[in-house]
Amino acid sequence: MTVLGTIGLWLAFLLGVWGALAGIVGGLAERPDLARSARHAVFAMCGALLIAVFSLEWALFHHDFNVEYVAAYTSRNLPIFYTWSALYAGQKGSLLFWATVLSVFGSLALALTPRHNRALLPYVAGVVSAVAAFFISVMLFGHASPFERLAYTPLDGNGLNPQLQNPGMVFHPPMLYLGYISITIPYAFAMAALLSKKLDVDWLVAIRKWTLLSWLFLSIGICLGMWWAYVELGWGGYWAWDPVENASLLPWLTMTAFLHSVMIQEKRGMLKKWNLALIIGSWLLSIFGTFITRSGVISSVHSFTQSNVGYFFLGFLIVAGIVSFALYANRLPLLEAEARLESMISREASFLFNNLLLIGIAFSVLWGTGRSSRGVGRPCRT
Repeated sequence: MTVLGTIGLWLAFLLGVWGALAGIVGGLAERPDLARSARHAVFAMCGALLIAVFSLEWALFHHDFNVEYVAAYTSRNLPIFYTWSALYAGQKGSLLFWATVLSVFGSLALALTPRHNRALLPYVAGVVSAVAAFFISVMLFGHASPFERLAYTPLDGNGLNPQLQNPGMVFHPPMLYLGYISITIPYAFAMAALLSKKLDVDWLVAIRKWTLLSWLFLSIGICLGMWWAYVELGWGGYWAWDPVENASLLPWLTMTAFLHSVMIQEKRGMLKKWNLALIIGSWLLSIFGTFITRSGVISSVHSFTQSNVGYFFLGFLIVAGIVSFALYANRLPLLEAEARLESMISREASFLFNNLLLIGIAFSVLWGTGRSSRGVGRPCRT
């Protein structure tokens, strides 16, 4: 089954690369054939990744300890719920989980978007394919494939870390992953609106449910994490100012700001620049949180061990940030407000102040998280 899983990864990677190229070129050149091909590539990529997930779960439940990932995170006496959660317990499996869920969300977005927004879909398919292809490339070229085999077959596996054998493990990580991943869909529509220059409210209508879904997943994930940290001895209570915990709060703050300010754009045609910047920033912060978790550059009880995977994410974060905000800057003349702020005590002004407050909090958390790598100072002596 691991051979089938590896084939699924390679097939998904090739489909992702093609979907990215066909989607962007098809949109810019107004080629319906390429646009359809990109859309079908996302659907096919989703199928290939689901096959890969099925292959890994088969190995996990059948105790194929010749697979390195299975031997590292399961054992024969591990309860079935935790055997399932082993899929995302390690770095390699969680990368596969992320790419698969993204392809599922991308397929749903492409299939369910109303007809009047179809002009955006080639770009959406291209962006989703590009992001998914990146995650798959990390597995294939970053020595992070969950299908790598050992030179021998152990009699039993290491099992799941006892601290992770908690009901929180079954629900908390998937909720955060779903929150992080689903932000990619609003980001893809934002990039589509910028690339196509269709910057009216239609793209906002298309992402309304996705942004609410992302915010809801993050909210549930954060609350479950607080509960789990409270019941788990030594995890610092509800909130321990941990870099990984802070990383999940950052996109939640910016998404909260967006959900408020988007109402002003829909009703008054204002805060257009704010809303696009908030969507782009939220997605980049989700990638930043992934970088912190997977690089080990900042010490955390929740992060994976330090590995070269972190460099992949750092490079991706920098390139994606430059491309996104360069396109945003190029389209600024098209984002002028349709109405002016009439008073500093108006409803519109209150939403603007709300944005400034939430962004200020997010910046403070980001700054404090970055300084966490320097430690907390010298111990007090009495």
